[in-house]
Amino acid sequence: MERRALATFVAPVESQLPAEQAERATQHSEGPFALLLVSALTLFALAVHGYHPYAEDGGLYLTGIKRLLDPALYPHSAAFVLEPTRFSLFAPTVATIARLSHLPLPIVLLALHLATIWATLFASWMLAARCWTTRTARTGAVVLLACWLALPIAGTALLLMDPYVTARSISTPCMVLALVGALDATDQNGQRASRWRGLCLCLASIMLATAMHPLMAAYALGATLMLICVRSARRSVRAGGTATLSAVALTLAACLQHVAKPESPDYVRVALTRTYWFPAAWAWYELLGLAAPLLILAMVARASSRKPAQPQSIASHEALRSLAQMAVAAGATAWLVAALFSRAAAATHLAARMQPLRAFQIVYLLMVLVLGAKLGESVLRRSAWRWTAAMLLLGGIMLGAERTAFPASNHAELPSIAPRNAWTQAFQWIRANTPKDAIFALDADYINAPGEDAQCFRAIAERSSLPDYSKDGGEVSIAPELTETWKQGQAAQQRLSESTDADRIAALSPLGVSWVVLKAGAATSFDCPYENAAVRVCRLH
Repeated sequence: MERRALATFVAPVESQLPAEQAERATQHSEGPFALLLVSALTLFALAVHGYHPYAEDGGLYLTGIKRLLDPALYPHSAAFVLEPTRFSLFAPTVATIARLSHLPLPIVLLALHLATIWATLFASWMLAARCWTTRTARTGAVVLLACWLALPIAGTALLLMDPYVTARSISTPCMVLALVGALDATDQNGQRASRWRGLCLCLASIMLATAMHPLMAAYALGATLMLICVRSARRSVRAGGTATLSAVALTLAACLQHVAKPESPDYVRVALTRTYWFPAAWAWYELLGLAAPLLILAMVARASSRKPAQPQSIASHEALRSLAQMAVAAGATAWLVAALFSRAAAATHLAARMQPLRAFQIVYLLMVLVLGAKLGESVLRRSAWRWTAAMLLLGGIMLGAERTAFPASNHAELPSIAPRNAWTQAFQWIRANTPKDAIFALDADYINAPGEDAQCFRAIAERSSLPDYSKDGGEVSIAPELTETWKQGQAAQQRLSESTDADRIAALSPLGVSWVVLKAGAATSFDCPYENAAVRVCRLH
């Protein structure tokens, strides 16, 4: 019974009908099937990967959104709040949606998170539909992507998609849609109207990605241009165009290094803390995470260059080969740029600041789709129990990884669920019981404290604070002009929970600090109106 049910679900319709009827029936049924599959997988992805809107970079973007909605928030150190909004329209867009919809911001963020997962999976289905003719392969590709959305990308400190909403949540589906559009626009056998629609889709996707995340859009544009070159009917364009684009990337990196302003010793110390910028500082398995996807996709490109047995598969084989070749070329170019210019000992670190290995997001996504399609076609096929077991196994592994990353927090931090994270509970108390103009100090590296789970103080407490080591340090690495303010805040907050009250007053009072968040065991005579198992919230006397 299970076997028959799955056959109805994933078996190609054309196996039961004459060729022409099968083609029409498949075209008619693929749309509803894709919508149903992607919608179900969106909820599955949320269940597997969780949701943490206030954590890590999600907290940084959310702080900027809250400042736009309420300019009275964060009157001190506003530069750190506004930094993520300088080159992106993401925060203003989310703030506008919240204003116009009159919905609470947490509801808007959750809806956007689900929408961007859905958009990424559906765009990936569209890409898979151009590379594989069978529904089983397409389903396998998207199912594996849903299971592995939180897959780390080598040593870049990126995931395919984060368990929170950021500008990259929107740029990611745009990147995939740009590739879909490029494939359609360069289809030599396609109708003219189809090619024009593909070109419009490609351009619109790149433009939206640029508005949301200019850096990731630049890498998406480079990959799209490289795909267009690879798809050319002229051999000279295929070889020369690809080589030219690689040379342009290297030239741009060299120019950035040449025109970069001198860096202060303090900024260099900040930059060197971002070890994910420098491949030479990576562990061997992180370097393997760069080589393995390129090797897999090179093998796919070679296998796809052979003429398929069925004539109707020629177009899909050509699309898959082109994508694989593009990914290998783009990944190799990014690796070369990083090896030459992303060096800790370089005179300047402007090129490293551009993080060229972020281009591997495209490489990883294509690798996952390829592996998923192969898994579906060769292993899972029409067996219901195999599909179920595979999703439970692959999703369970990622669920375990998520629990390791956020052990003290709710798996899905939904708006209606009270937090169980003690740090988050303290930050919420601060939001409800302290004045908006208060300035807080925390241990410099509080965000990496056991049980803190990278929950962002400003995003939850909605109060100003001195710069922290981790996330604010990341902002300084992108905006060197913030270095001095960050350095001053770090010095004042070092070992804050281990200091004496006299030292705390001496270090923090000149900076206008009125409240401190100390670890629960910290010795102090300050008035501490809130305390739990993790922290104490105290007035600075």
